Amino acid sequence: MMKMPTKTLLAGSLSLLLGAMATTTYAADLSPAEFVNQASALGMAEIETAKMAKEKGSSPDVNTFAQKMIDDHTASNKQLSEIAKQKKLEVSTEADLMDKAKAMILKVRQGESFDVAYANNQVESHEKTIELYRQEAESGQDSELKSFAKSTLPTLEHHLKMAKALLEQQEKQ
Repeated sequence: MMKMPTKTLLAGSLSLLLGAMATTTYAADLSPAEFVNQASALGMAEIETAKMAKEKGSSPDVNTFAQKMIDDHTASNKQLSEIAKQKKLEVSTEADLMDKAKAMILKVRQGESFDVAYANNQVESHEKTIELYRQEAESGQDSELKSFAKSTLPTLEHHLKMAKALLEQQEKQ
């Protein structure tokens, strides 16, 4: 029986778990309140996992990417919060349960194993976030939230591209 390196086994197990968790799809017609809640929870999850990456990551590239996620998602959540406040909608005060579970998994990782796990998490979470924002941009009920989603999508798509490149780089190390 061939023994797999621990790093490969841990990253593979995490990838399977995150892949299964990321299959969540969003209902076709989200209300403005549902979009605001889900989008703000996803943004908060990005910020929290990025803060963890800055503490636990061993790669300078992971640190740089994590800081960009903190900066961009903080700005996006602030903009979303301002729109929500005008519409008397509540933003999420916590990352949703699935993203909390991912963050818990990341907490047990250290060094290179953490870097691969974080990069993989970023690919999965950005795919999920893009799905939500695309849906809102295409069929949202509120014109201002629809416009917000459309204007935010290019940044999220750039984040996904960056996350895929980071993952590829971390898996080679």
